[in-house]
Amino acid sequence: MTLLTKRMVEKPWGKDTLPMPFVAPLGQRIGEVWFESPPELSSILVKYIFTSEKLSVQVHPSDAQAAALGEKDRGKEECWLVIAAEPGATLGIGFKQPVDAEAMRRAALDGTIEDLMVWHPVAPGDFFYIPAGTVHAIGAGVSLIEIQQNSDITYRLYDYGRPRELHLDKGIAVARGEAYANGLHNPVHDDGTATLADGPFFAVARIIGLPEWDSLTYPGGNLLVIPLRGTINQADTALEPGDCYALSDIHALEFGADSASLLVWQA
Repeated sequence: MTLLTKRMVEKPWGKDTLPMPFVAPLGQRIGEVWFESPPELSSILVKYIFTSEKLSVQVHPSDAQAAALGEKDRGKEECWLVIAAEPGATLGIGFKQPVDAEAMRRAALDGTIEDLMVWHPVAPGDFFYIPAGTVHAIGAGVSLIEIQQNSDITYRLYDYGRPRELHLDKGIAVARGEAYANGLHNPVHDDGTATLADGPFFAVARIIGLPEWDSLTYPGGNLLVIPLRGTINQADTALEPGDCYALSDIHALEFGADSASLLVWQA
């Protein structure tokens, strides 16, 4: 088992008070916590995101689209598990009505793209899978775990007047001007074992309490464990919430009845 290196990242839209067990250094607004991917799982990136302001309206390409646009990095699919949400917190995903490329460009330029999107109220335990090409934005007052293809390609369509570059040509070229599919949003408030995502690049499962192995599609081999709460041990080592661990055999872990965790593996 390997404890992944953790890095706190300051962001102007971050927070100085973080959900437990995280503590922001004095005077810093932490927007993200990154975990350094191990070589055997280098195609996956895990991070926490904490917002005090809305993030940009953006979109990511698929692998094929990234290659066609001359990008050196892979595309990006991602998913989110909400761990804390202030009253009224939302995630913007997809559009209310079909939007063609020209209408999307106009709306991105004048800021009305926000009004065209669907803003989903969120609560802890809400899970969203975000396929490549999905226009999305994380609202203010949200804390979540993001699991994604390990890629740095983001095309910003609208950024609330902040002085950052937009990427309208590439973004609109890859964006789907359509509604977000209902089946990609799953509230997971109940106890038990469930596979949350089983996509083309990674799979994500959630375990609350003792594992029900027959409920998982996990094929064996290398995976990441993200403890959320309670007692998880390997031999004499306790796995701590707020950390992320790589291991090769999930059956080497002992789960307490009070535990909750995420498991992530390559598809």
